[in-house]
Amino acid sequence: MTENIEEDKKKTDKADYTIDFVTSSAISRIGIKFLIFYIPILWISGYMAAAVFFDVSQIINNWIITTFLLPFWLFILYFIFIFGVAIFTKAFLLMINMIHKPKEGVFIAREGDQDYEFWRLRVELKKLVFWLMNNGPLPWVVMWGFKWLGIRVDFSSHMQDAWSDGEFIEFGRNVTVGQGAIVMSSMIVGKYLIIKKVIIGDHTVIGGVSNVSPGTILGKESVLGAFSTTVPNQIIEPAWIYLGPQFARKLKPNKYAEQRRDVIYRKHVDEEIKYEVQQEVNIDEDKKKLLDNNLED
Repeated sequence: MTENIEEDKKKTDKADYTIDFVTSSAISRIGIKFLIFYIPILWISGYMAAAVFFDVSQIINNWIITTFLLPFWLFILYFIFIFGVAIFTKAFLLMINMIHKPKEGVFIAREGDQDYEFWRLRVELKKLVFWLMNNGPLPWVVMWGFKWLGIRVDFSSHMQDAWSDGEFIEFGRNVTVGQGAIVMSSMIVGKYLIIKKVIIGDHTVIGGVSNVSPGTILGKESVLGAFSTTVPNQIIEPAWIYLGPQFARKLKPNKYAEQRRDVIYRKHVDEEIKYEVQQEVNIDEDKKKLLDNNLED
């Protein structure tokens, strides 16, 4: 009897703290109640694209020209549709966030809990936009979608064929996220929902099929190797390479992090020493503040 109780307790503890990567990046079970938001978004966006095509067709008023330009029109209408989805999704999100403001923390992952339910709703709405843009022919559209929905990112970063959560993530400049990688600011761990901001420093590389957990901070010019996984709140030191499938560990310094525009390295051959020499960078005065790799960092 005692052995059975102990065995059940172990199973319960394991279930309480099992990490579920699927539900954190793309909820595996889509609730029917959330799909009611998709209907008006898709309907209005589709109607907007069809209305543009109909109006222009009436202006041209020549079915031969319209048929000849059909491939071009399909390309244009596709982007009208996905931008419409993004615009109307943002409108719904603004209303939802006024009702329940997103926040970081640890919450109970069960139906009926407000933080959990509104988190699911935000994920479901943003997932539609990201899926449409990520499968498009122009990679910069994905970055626009992230900026539009509130993530701090610019067009110097690349994240084609990767997945990122849509909130509490801050990208630096020139960040590369490899194919199949997942950047998560939220994660289901057993019966708990963890939401914690992820910060990715400038010139950082996240290898393909890697998992970045909530609360992770990747320092400038750091590298997370392919098939690696960070744990929640892990700090990746600047200019270091980390690798590990279950827990990313410090591997070696990133030697390419030494290459900076305002610093050159000179070697004294006879004394076998290397030293830094700062050089003037030819850049406009009003743009010097944009440099994020100066010596003050």
